[in-house]
Amino acid sequence: MSLFRHSLRCFAHRSYSTTRPFVPPAQLHALNQGFRAPQSFHPADGGGPRRMKRKGRREGDDDAATAFEEPGDRSRAKAPPSSPSFYTGRAIYYDQVIQLQTAISHARSALTTLQLLPLPSFARESLPHLRAVWKDQAEMTTDFQSKMTTSRYRKVTSLLNELNDYLRIASTAGCTDLAAAIGQIVTMFESGKKDAFLARGKRKTVPLDSYGRSYTLGKRKTSSARVWMIPVQEAAQAPQPQEPESIEEIFGIANTPQVTTTSTILVNNIPLAEYFPLPADRERIVRPLKVAGVLGAYNVFALTRGGGTTGQSGALAHGIAKGLAAHEPELEVLLRRAKLMRRDPRMVERKKTGMAKARKRYTWVKR
Repeated sequence: MSLFRHSLRCFAHRSYSTTRPFVPPAQLHALNQGFRAPQSFHPADGGGPRRMKRKGRREGDDDAATAFEEPGDRSRAKAPPSSPSFYTGRAIYYDQVIQLQTAISHARSALTTLQLLPLPSFARESLPHLRAVWKDQAEMTTDFQSKMTTSRYRKVTSLLNELNDYLRIASTAGCTDLAAAIGQIVTMFESGKKDAFLARGKRKTVPLDSYGRSYTLGKRKTSSARVWMIPVQEAAQAPQPQEPESIEEIFGIANTPQVTTTSTILVNNIPLAEYFPLPADRERIVRPLKVAGVLGAYNVFALTRGGGTTGQSGALAHGIAKGLAAHEPELEVLLRRAKLMRRDPRMVERKKTGMAKARKRYTWVKR
């Protein structure tokens, strides 16, 4: 019984500590110097002892920690990454953004040195417009080798637009070297479809043949009209014998007859008044000539197909307006403002199933 009590007393007073005892820094340094690593024998090395490697060595360890390694066994240090944004996951994208920002900074400082910045608002508005067409998101995704989201694409294009503004200022001011340097950067991000994109909306010039005739095509609803136009040529008058001048001719009060020219408008080889009996159709056809003020100055020959009189008259008017713009380009703005150069897109609405026409319904009968 007493022995059992003694064992319990020893168990109660026994301490089980799992932490290391505290060692001051000075004693720890002395302990490291006096420590010796165990040696191992390797028959392949001739039976001599070789010091063991210490794993997990970090930078800043003591010289005593490096004493366990042989000079040949030391691992090679990793080369620093070539780009500061190597660990971002989109190094090429951020490198390009940094280069664009650097180019903008250099261009801004150069223009400021040349006293071209800051530029007043009225001077900036008077600069010639230099329209740029940048690559789309798919093309930039290939160039940047990372997914080009809308926010990233918007950021890149905003930087390019700012650089393009500096290019406008440099080219207008005559700074050829600076403009060439900025132009090289801008050209890298321009789309290959720039010419085709800028050509959209521009009407092709209508050539004139050897006789001075223009050939245009007009459309309205389901009708089409092929129109040939040629200026009216005055007939050469035979020379008349000279008569003695009268007193009225001497003083310039004689009534000289005015020469008037007449034009012909033939539609399917039929005169205009016979082919279109309704005055509204004839008025619609000659409206482009009246707006341009050249009524009676051109002979018109047309071939119309499809539709009715309303559609054919509208198609003929459209073709005449395009022919006038071919002969006299300065009239194109006037005709465009009068909405004569644009094809009328209105079409007849299709009939619906269960209805009398496009919108009309059958009369409802109760019985």
